[in-house]
Formats: sequence, structure tokens, C-alpha cells
Amino acid sequence: MLTWDGGRRSALPWGKKVAFAVVDGGVRTCVGARGHSCPVGAVVSGRSVGARCEECARLDRAHSVAADTIADDPRPYSVYLAWFGPGMVKVGITAVERGSARLLEQGAVVFSRLGRGPLMAARRSEELLRTALGVPDRIPYDAKRAVRSALPEAGVRVAEVRELHARASGLGGWPEALERMPFEAVDHTEVFGLGGLPSAVGVVGELVPGGVVSGELVAAAGPDLHLRTGRGVVVLDTRLMTGWELTGTGGGGEREERGELTVPVREFGGVQDGLF
Repeated sequence: MLTWDGGRRSALPWGKKVAFAVVDGGVRTCVGARGHSCPVGAVVSGRSVGARCEECARLDRAHSVAADTIADDPRPYSVYLAWFGPGMVKVGITAVERGSARLLEQGAVVFSRLGRGPLMAARRSEELLRTALGVPDRIPYDAKRAVRSALPEAGVRVAEVRELHARASGLGGWPEALERMPFEAVDHTEVFGLGGLPSAVGVVGELVPGGVVSGELVAAAGPDLHLRTGRGVVVLDTRLMTGWELTGTGGGGEREERGELTVPVREFGGVQDGLF
């Protein structure tokens, strides 16, 4: 589901044709912070996934749990393990009231909760697990994208999370305020449409004025849309769309039907400066 300025939403069922153009001559402007517009309407880089100027980025992170700048949030938090591919597991926290939304936003293929409790107890548990289990709190998006088309079967996916959950449960030093939770795996493979997903040939590096993106949606995980184009499957990080003025492509043309891209696309692990 894409949400546009003004609250309008666009459903994204599999097989849907995704097609839009960046207004020619336009610039990408800062999206502001904490629900407020950027006071100066600053121009931001087309490659930034945050789409914020330095000042708005600072203000946004000043009220961020992820940036560890809030210590007095009274809401209960969950501690979780999230699996993105073989050997790619991270530990994290999210407000209990958000359910699995944070895991969906990150593109977690499988996850299980470890415990729940006050924010600082959850944060201390996260640090304990990072150190004791040797797992990170972040995994690069390119690493996630590279394995989505070659995921092992469900039993293997769940087994890796189960093994780490068991190791975590056997550790000492858990904060007393944290309620421990039993292993319960949630698998998002079908939700994301990853079964039989073709390998991606590249990733949209940025949008540009006058650029066109068109393709058939074959999967969507976190902010990423996997689009079948004339070039092959290309990943579009929808965070690159914010801050631009976008419009339709006119629809129905031959170039749109075959999946056109006239924005910079880079190969996994490399950079491609040209357009196609």
C-alpha cells in the first residue's frame, strides 16, 4: 500500500502495473520532521532514503527510539529476533502497540519475540543479545535484497531463529522488568510474495526530473517494490519517491507495457551511472 500526500492510498496487488513519472524540471524537497513541513523547503539529494535536510533530520532523530534519544516513553516494548536470510539475523525492539508493523517495514522474512517490558529494560536486553549472540541491530538493505530470490524452505528459515531464541533464553543477565516470551515464529514469505521470486538485476539508485519508472509488481518487502521490467526484475525503494512531484505516465503506451526505466539503476554491489 502506497500512501500519498493528502492521505490517498494505492493498493499494490501482485501483477499490478506500477508506472509513474517525475515532473520534468522539478526538484526534490525535504519532507520535514515529526509531521511538520521543512521551514525552508530545502532541496535534498535524490539518493537519500530519508529525504530530509540536515536540520530536519536532526529534529526527527531527537525524538527517536531508534536513535536512543528517548528514555521516558511509558509504553511497553517488545524485544525480537528478525531473520532476513541465511546467517542474517538481527535483534531489535518495537512498541508492543505496533504489533508486527516494524518487522513488515524492515522486510523481516521471519521473526519471533523474545520478551516485553519497559523501554529501558528492552533496550538493555537488546544490548545483551547483540553482545552475547554476536548479532547486529541493523542489516543493510542490499544484503536483504540479494537473498530474497533464493530463500531456503520454511523449516530451515524457522530453525535458525528457533536456535538463536533458545540460546538467548539460556543467557543470564536479563533485566528483571522484562517478561520473557516463548518462541513463536511469524513468517512473512507469502505476505511479501517471495515464493518463486526471480533474481533482481539491479536497484533504482535515485529518481531524476523527467524520469519514468514502469514495471509489473512481483513482490514487495519493507520499502522495496520488486518490478518486472524490460530489463528484468529491478528493485525500487519507495523511500526514494518522497519529496518529488510525481505524475502518471499517460498509460497504455508500448514502453510502459514492456516496463520502462529512465532513471539511474545500479547493479548489486556496483554502480551504473547510465540510464535505461
